[in-house]
Formats: sequence, C-alpha cells, structure tokens
Amino acid sequence: MIDFYYAPTPNGWKVAIMLEECGLDYRTVLLSLPTNGDQFAESFLAISPNARIPAIVDHSTGIQPVTVFESGAILLYLFEATGLFVGEPSLRSKERNEWLFWQSANLGPMAGQLSHFVNYAPERFDYALNRYRGEYERCIRVLETRLSRGDYILGEYSIADMMTFPWIFIAKSLGIDLAAFPAVAAWRTKIKSRPAVRRAVDLLKEAQFTKTVNASTHPHLFNQTAQHLAPRSTGRQ
Repeated sequence: MIDFYYAPTPNGWKVAIMLEECGLDYRTVLLSLPTNGDQFAESFLAISPNARIPAIVDHSTGIQPVTVFESGAILLYLFEATGLFVGEPSLRSKERNEWLFWQSANLGPMAGQLSHFVNYAPERFDYALNRYRGEYERCIRVLETRLSRGDYILGEYSIADMMTFPWIFIAKSLGIDLAAFPAVAAWRTKIKSRPAVRRAVDLLKEAQFTKTVNASTHPHLFNQTAQHLAPRSTGRQ
C-alpha cells in the first residue's frame, strides 16, 4: 500500500496518473493547503521537508516504509519499482532524464508562475504576466519541436508524458491557445482520453482551488517565507 499525499493540482496529477496507469494500490491523503495549512504539519514535513505535495510513503517494501517527495523523484521511484512506462526501448536513460528535468526546471515552474499571476495574484501585474506567458509559450514550442518527431516525448507513452501533461492540460485556463502548436494539441488530446489519466485528474476534483483563493485571502499559501519552515518552539527551557 502506498500513502499518497495529494491535492488536486498539476503536480499532484503527475503522480496520480502514474499510480493509476500502473494499477498500484494506494490510499489518498488529501492535504488542505489553502485553508488548514496541512503542508506545515510536522508529520508531513518529516515526509516532505519542502512542505509541498505530492509525496508518498511506500509501505509495500516489506522492510521500512520508504518516503519520497518531489513529483519527478516519485515518478522515477515508481518507474524503478515497476519497470513500466520507460519509453521506446532504443532510447537511453540519459534522454529520459533530460526530459524529466526539463519539465521540472522549465515547463512546470514557468506554468506555475503564470498560473499564480493569472489566477491568484490580488492585482494584475502586466510585466509578470507577459514574462511568464512568454516563457510558458517558449516551453510549449520546445515540446512542439520534440513531438513533431513522434506521438510521444520518448517515442512511446512514458513517465515523461505523465510529468509534462498536467501543465499542458491547463493551457486554456492560462489563456494559451494550442492551435499554434498542433503536435502538442494532438498529444494533449491522446493523453487526456486515457482512462487512467481521466481518473487521475478527477481525483478529489471537488477540492480544487477556486478563484476565491488568492494571495491576499490566503497569505500562508501564497506568500511563504523561511519563517514558515522555522523549527517550532517546544516551550522547554
């Protein structure tokens, strides 16, 4: 059994997709990020010291439970555990890792920042919107070029697609028209139609953030500092 610490966000969907695609036995632990600040609980910080979802605790190893945080690390862990969704056999692991790190360092952060200024900033910041929209579109162009070579990032459906899809899935809500990126649009449609993917993006859908949540109403979620992760006093002398 895997305990899956989750909230219905693109980063949470990545791991939900892998768990569903692999048919793994898991238990979802919903964290109330904007309302309760569950991510700062000491019990969760012991699993995910960055105070971010997703994270897992794998109880199926038969020895000590294994904790893993960060979506890319979780997908690699589950891939190594199952041997599934490696991509085209002819590709080297180097190429797989390049695209996983590309998503983690480029597409995901740029889309996440754009999402913040589109959906959660308390006022409009044109410079920020233009910067992150441009970076997000630049990343989509990188993906478009890659997908012009084949149906999937690594030739066959793989963890690279699972990592990347959630941040493309929300393109329309970020104001981006994929008509200019036909290979990406076709890839998005193919992946969206997979039953496991649909189950993943629908997982606890009712708990998704809404536009009633923003940086002014929920500062502990959107305006974090080092103080949020400072050790808490025990009151002992």
